[in-house]
Amino acid sequence: MTKQKRTPSTWHGTLLYNEPMARHTSWRAGGNADRFYKPTGINDLAEYLKTVPEDEPLYWVGLGSNLLVRDDGIRGTVICTSGVVNTIEERDGLIYVESGVSCAKTARFTARLGLVGAEFLSGIPGTMGGALAMNAGAFGGETWPLVARVETMNRYGERFVRKPDEYKVGYRHVEGPEGEWFIAAWLKLEHGDAEAGTLRIKELLAKRNESQPVQTLSCGSVFRNPEGNFAARLIEECGLKGACIGGASVSEKHANFIVNTGDATAKDIELLINKVRDTVAQQKGIKLEPEVHIIGEPRRGYPDGGHNA
Repeated sequence: MTKQKRTPSTWHGTLLYNEPMARHTSWRAGGNADRFYKPTGINDLAEYLKTVPEDEPLYWVGLGSNLLVRDDGIRGTVICTSGVVNTIEERDGLIYVESGVSCAKTARFTARLGLVGAEFLSGIPGTMGGALAMNAGAFGGETWPLVARVETMNRYGERFVRKPDEYKVGYRHVEGPEGEWFIAAWLKLEHGDAEAGTLRIKELLAKRNESQPVQTLSCGSVFRNPEGNFAARLIEECGLKGACIGGASVSEKHANFIVNTGDATAKDIELLINKVRDTVAQQKGIKLEPEVHIIGEPRRGYPDGGHNA
């Protein structure tokens, strides 16, 4: 059972022990985290991190939409920013948005201001922290072309403001200063028509609802698209739509989605990811790279200790 620790005066968020990570991932599967901290804001987060032992493993989670936590859980501390590190506002001609704000909220907020270029964010089922960390994209748009600068924090609670040229950014990949996590960004957008922007978001969401199993328990796209091809097409051509392991199934609607049909374990999902990856490699000669992050401790029975994305 989850227990809440009495908070010392230096920080004021909520610290939980043995917290089920299935509550915090969109697959609704996986084990418990030793510690789970939800801050009251960025300043509180900095104060909390100052108290964390230097050798304590840290994991940062937003909406958990691109994450698989293995069944034996996480030895360490999970920092959850969703809904609490959540300021979004206009500042000096830029949009300041913190890492716990959802991508969809960012799209709606900017559209209402008559700003264009962020509509694609409405199709990303995560937070801006995750979008910054992986250069998330949808409908032909990507996160980092919008970025004017970012703010990061290290494990000691120290904060830094950095420019885009301090990062190596590619398709679903971002490299930057080691040991720092994104806590906010300033986005530069062009002025346009607010009504047209809102309509564009509605059109993109309708397209997404038509082509993706958005009402199911999934993480979104499991694999990155290989250059010049589409992961979903390759998976479908290999006859894998509907393939199941335990309660995990390759979606019949979109082959690059793996859904929890109701009782999937993290092991079921990971084994199915492995099966899809290996089958496509054997039949097509193409190695699919997972988009989803797989963390935590595997139970016995994982091949080779588990696939590490």
